[in-house]
Amino acid sequence: MSDVRHSSSPQTPEGPPDGFDTGAAVTRSMLGWGVVAGPFYLVVGLILAVTREGFDFSRHPLSVLMLGDGGWMQITNLALSGAMVLVAGIGLARAGARGAGIAVGIYGGAMILSAVFPPDPMPGFPPGQEGATEPGTSGILHLAFGGIGFVALAVGAFLLGRWFARRGDRPFSVLSLVAGIVVLVGFLGGVALGPAGMALLWLAVVAGFAWLAAASVRVYGTVPHPDTGRHAA
Repeated sequence: MSDVRHSSSPQTPEGPPDGFDTGAAVTRSMLGWGVVAGPFYLVVGLILAVTREGFDFSRHPLSVLMLGDGGWMQITNLALSGAMVLVAGIGLARAGARGAGIAVGIYGGAMILSAVFPPDPMPGFPPGQEGATEPGTSGILHLAFGGIGFVALAVGAFLLGRWFARRGDRPFSVLSLVAGIVVLVGFLGGVALGPAGMALLWLAVVAGFAWLAAASVRVYGTVPHPDTGRHAA
């Protein structure tokens, strides 16, 4: 007598029987978080911005919402959004865009680390603040991780542009190149100009998340449907 049970359906090491590709399903699911991350971060951040006294869109980045009463909400928003971006980066790497995936993953990790170190106060926020007289350690680290993150995101856009170029997708290759330039110039210009460059910083944030969402959808379409093997059988 034997306790070995035989199955009439094929089964792969990664998934259940009947030809279902679990690996493809996981990759697609991960890429989905690249679509969710930007809207989640911006919607939650904007809600906090319009409900927190003293916040001025023309002078303050969303990161200053980490300060003062209720700052934990923006800290949570930044950390969760960073985790979503990190997962999307892994999804890009699993889909074959390894270099771009690593760069996007670094961006997500930098967002999480930025959530650990709040920025310095700015004039007018928290209410009654005149701003930091000199940079603090936490503020310097916050800015450093922000810089690493935005540069990594721009690099990710450049690398994914090359990846699409090799696949013959010239329109998205060009779009990725332009997005990377906008993110890089927007961030560097915003930091260099200070409050006067706040619009550039906002542009970098919105353009970066918009590109990530579009890229995730585009790469999603290159991943085989998990049920392809089942349908073929």
